Amino acid sequence: MTLERFTLQDLPATPWKNGGGTTREIVCWPPGSGLEDFWWRASVATIDAPGPFSAFEGVDRTILLLEGAGVLLAGEGFSHWLDTPHQPFDFSGDTPVECSLIDGTTTDFNLMSRRAHGRAELRVLTDEPLDLPPAEHGLLLTLDGQYRIDAGYQLQGRGLWWAREPHAWRLVPASRGARLLVVQWWPVASEEAPDDFDV
Repeated sequence: MTLERFTLQDLPATPWKNGGGTTREIVCWPPGSGLEDFWWRASVATIDAPGPFSAFEGVDRTILLLEGAGVLLAGEGFSHWLDTPHQPFDFSGDTPVECSLIDGTTTDFNLMSRRAHGRAELRVLTDEPLDLPPAEHGLLLTLDGQYRIDAGYQLQGRGLWWAREPHAWRLVPASRGARLLVVQWWPVASEEAPDDFDV
């Protein structure tokens, strides 16, 4: 199994070509893939200026506000205020989306999954323990406070991701107000993801 630990502030920030922000890539799977051929990808983006999101044909996207006042997202058939921290919003990457800043710079978590290769789910735990069922790939990131993950502790801004082997986790909040971001990704050849989690 591939298992990688990370701290958000230590990830390198890559400036956008249009100068509108930066991206800190957490994982882009499979290894060596890029924006044209990834299967699933997770990153944190800091948005400094309004502008369009690039279209990613065949990709399902989830975005979650981490810091700042947020953004207004407008695409084909929808308009969404992303202004409440830690609430995931799902949308299709098939068509461009216009992004407008609400009040200055904002930072968000981005998850992308290419439909031809698999399916991703993202949720945020708030103070509840969870026996996370196995998934072949996934990611855990502490958003607030600290969580005990199996036998170890994970502080705010720190996380881990795994790949290539199903793994179940015992997740227990270790401080008041703790929040944990949970991503699981299932390849198309694997069994269907469970309908719900066993909390």
